[in-house]
Amino acid sequence: MTGLDQRIVLAPTDGSLGPLLRIADDRLAPGTGYGRHEHRDVDVVAVVLAGSLRHSWADGADLTTGDVAVLRAGSGLTHDEIAGDDGARVLQCYLRSAEPGVPPAHEVYRAAAGWVDLRRPDARLWLAWVRPGETVAVPPGLLVVRGVDDVLVEQQAGRPVEGPGVVLVWQLDTERPAWADG
Repeated sequence: MTGLDQRIVLAPTDGSLGPLLRIADDRLAPGTGYGRHEHRDVDVVAVVLAGSLRHSWADGADLTTGDVAVLRAGSGLTHDEIAGDDGARVLQCYLRSAEPGVPPAHEVYRAAAGWVDLRRPDARLWLAWVRPGETVAVPPGLLVVRGVDDVLVEQQAGRPVEGPGVVLVWQLDTERPAWADG
């Protein structure tokens, strides 16, 4: 994983955020990747904050700033993601699979804004790209703001957020999952 700078933003281990397992703020140097690795029974929502990224699995996908990729690992897959010539900055959001064991799938939402259809009943994602001096009203939920220098994470009832930054709001079914009791 040479060339990867990964900063864990959130990683609840108690099931308190329902299906949301982890959010990482990853920076990849130009031409570097994560290395081939496996996922199983997890959904990975990748929000490309800057640069470009090549996803190598099945037919692959080229992602650029503003794109959101949803990888449903299901029964399992091996893949890699490699930064383009300009490197990449990606928020990687991991959710416990809503449909464990199903065949893997991958969807890309280009220049995503507003609600992103995750095709699952227990998690919704809202996204906005806010320029300097702009303000956006966000829906209620777990707010994640990737600003210029830091990341803000808070549960909130809906409020204005001032830019610059990338704003995500997770609406999650936070009923304690069965796996958290074991």
